[in-house]
Amino acid sequence: MKNLCFDYQVRTRYSETDQMGVIYYGNYPQYLELGRVEWLRKLGVSYKQLEEEGIMLPVVSLQINYKKPALYDEILTIRTPNLKNLPFLQK
Repeated sequence: MKNLCFDYQVRTRYSETDQMGVIYYGNYPQYLELGRVEWLRKLGVSYKQLEEEGIMLPVVSLQINYKKPALYDEILTIRTPNLKNLPFLQK
C-alpha cells in the first residue's frame, strides 16, 4: 500500500443546510467520519468488525478550519491523508 491517501466524495443534502443554503457547520464532523469509514472499507477493514473484536478508534480531538462555505447540492471531497504524515502518541 504505497499511497494511503484516500479521497471520498459526498453530495451535500438540503437537510444539512441553513435557510441560506449553506451547510451548517455542525455537519462537517459527520462528513469526516464518512471519509474515515470509507477509507477503512477501501483498505478491506470493516469498522463494525473492529468494534466486535474490541478494537475502538475514538476521535479524541477534532479541529476544523472553515475556509469556504459548502452549499446545497455541491460535491465535497473528503481527503484522508497519508498516515506517515500524522503524529502518533500512545500512553
